[in-house]
Amino acid sequence: MKTRRLGNDGLEVSALGLGCMGMSFSYGPPADRGEMISLLREAVDRGVTFFDTAEVYGPFANEELLGEALAPLRDRVVLATKFGFDLESPLDFGARKGAFPLNSRPEHIRRVAETSLRRLRTESIDLFYQHRVDPEVPIEDVAGTVGELIREGKVRHFGLSEAGVETIRRAHRVQRVTAVQSEYSLWYRDPEAEVLPALEELGIGFVPYSPLGRGFLTGTVDETTSYDPSDFRSALPRFTPEARSANRSFVDLLRRMAQRKRATPGQIALAWLLAQKPWIVPIPGTRRRARLEENLGALSVELTQEELRDMDQAAANLPITGARYPEALMRMTGR
Repeated sequence: MKTRRLGNDGLEVSALGLGCMGMSFSYGPPADRGEMISLLREAVDRGVTFFDTAEVYGPFANEELLGEALAPLRDRVVLATKFGFDLESPLDFGARKGAFPLNSRPEHIRRVAETSLRRLRTESIDLFYQHRVDPEVPIEDVAGTVGELIREGKVRHFGLSEAGVETIRRAHRVQRVTAVQSEYSLWYRDPEAEVLPALEELGIGFVPYSPLGRGFLTGTVDETTSYDPSDFRSALPRFTPEARSANRSFVDLLRRMAQRKRATPGQIALAWLLAQKPWIVPIPGTRRRARLEENLGALSVELTQEELRDMDQAAANLPITGARYPEALMRMTGR
């Protein structure tokens, strides 16, 4: 397994991680626990060392799943989890039920760290992200609190998720940020404008979530696909039948390159991401062994500079239909 380094503090992980949210949360009813434990352990056997979760995934169920599955393999894996929501006060955003208000007060961060440690069955969290920026709490206070947890040995590295450049810089001045996690893929490229240049300047790694466009870029989704009401894609503007039909051109682009490289559209989407920077580590999620195998196969796909230019030029001419989140959730990103 190829490895990559996140940040300048020595956090080395597999070049592809595994996003674990969908095993327990947001993509329909939770998957069979035993099957997911087996899949997680198989991922480790295949060389995956980087596993991403959060207390809100479930809530709590996903951390508990990873704790049970990976505790016997703890010395072989890097565990990333997140804080930042008040899980005692669920909100209703209309189409998206089960969302929670933000809470990054220092005392809350400490409580989350202690409970996450217990659920993950570990003595230290390798990478502790603020899940979304809390406008009510200065980022300096957040960074300082995580810095204290690092000095106490309860956390090894500090991360931010969906943060804007100014927030990243302010946090980094207080406590070194090892990684920033945000959505990034061929059909969502906003981080390229400001975030990626700032991360390169500061020596911070980047972890793209939804690198396969929540499944859309695999070529297995079209306007006829139906979603369970508990699948949050049913509430996303970019996943209406009309948007899926309009956005099919992105999959067509990937298919053309896949035919040239004897790969799948999903492998091309991941290979494109991996080719952007050596400090980018995508975390595609899956519940299926076949998809895990396919995703790992992307590490063997080499795109030339000419092929990358061709893809970029073609993608630049493709309009994108539909926002990636409902408006209320969009307000939680990029701050």
